[in-house]
Amino acid sequence: MLNLLDQMPLNLLILAALTLGLAPFVPEPHIWEKLKMLASGTLAKPIDIFDLLLHAAPFILLGAKLVRMALK
Repeated sequence: MLNLLDQMPLNLLILAALTLGLAPFVPEPHIWEKLKMLASGTLAKPIDIFDLLLHAAPFILLGAKLVRMALK
C-alpha cells in the first residue's frame, strides 16, 4: 500500500485535490458543504457520508503522500 502511495506523482495528487476534491465549485465547494453538515450534526444520510468520503479522498491521499515524503 505504501509502495503504491510512493509511486503516485505529487502533481497528480495536487490536481486531483483541486479538481475532484473541490468540485463542484459553485455556489461553494461540495466538500465544504459536507463539512458544514458534519459540524452541525446534519450529516446523517448514507449518501451524504459517502459523498464526504469521496470528495475527501484526494485530500487524504495528498496528505499521506506529503507526510510520507517528509519522513523519508
